[in-house]
Amino acid sequence: MDVSIVIVNWKVKDLLRRCLASVYLETKGVSFEVYVVDNASGDGSVEMVLREFPDANVIANNRNMGFAAANNAAIMQAQGDFILLLNPDTELKDDAVAAMVGCMRRHPQAGILGPRLAGADGKLQPSVRRFPTLASQKLIMLKLHHVLRRFGPLRRYFADDFDYGKEAAVDQVMGAAFMVRKSLVREIGGLDERFFIWFEDVDYCKRAKDAGFQVWYAPVATVVHHGGESFGQAFGPTKQRYFNDSLRKYFAKHHGPLAAAVIVILDPISMALAWLVQARRGRT
Repeated sequence: MDVSIVIVNWKVKDLLRRCLASVYLETKGVSFEVYVVDNASGDGSVEMVLREFPDANVIANNRNMGFAAANNAAIMQAQGDFILLLNPDTELKDDAVAAMVGCMRRHPQAGILGPRLAGADGKLQPSVRRFPTLASQKLIMLKLHHVLRRFGPLRRYFADDFDYGKEAAVDQVMGAAFMVRKSLVREIGGLDERFFIWFEDVDYCKRAKDAGFQVWYAPVATVVHHGGESFGQAFGPTKQRYFNDSLRKYFAKHHGPLAAAVIVILDPISMALAWLVQARRGRT
């Protein structure tokens, strides 16, 4: 088996249908299997997959396990030499999976690979970043990245100087379309389930590089990413709370307790700003 494609779904049945249709239509030249892990959507997603895509393996959780744990449920069963973690709000184009596999085979040192991401309009979506620093994340928590994007720590973190037209080894790629070598999983394990949402992909890239693997970006493949539709359903401050919690865990794990303490100190200010933004938008 060349590739195991893993899709974690939460309440986006229509997008999931489009994603799966593109998987079966556009995946050619490689052998593959598909896993759909549903996090207790309750919207008919599981029934739709069983009815319309009978070749897919379905794992139906009875509660929302979070992104990392749900992916791990399939990763540990996957038979492919490579595992493609794919968001349900994506669509494959032009043999993208085969192109990604080809790139991974050309770079045996690559443990993780991310393709070019584009919106439905075809425009590039930035998907490469450098590893977070305390300086960059403090500015983001305080919402200053909206006005200080060109400031050194932010510019470096967002990798504004990166050339998306060239294949390159990078720090991290976005988890929306995230190909992993099975040998990497055997060496470092699956995603860290302490991350419910956010930073599990950043953490995995960091762990891969620490283990001597490389992370690659490859524009040879393009994946359409509709962008945040699943988690976009959550209440604004709730997203901020998840973000802050995952950020704290990431810094505690990779930078120590003092760095994590800074995130804890900034958390009330960050949450207050999130509520202020929510109020100004007039949402309930």
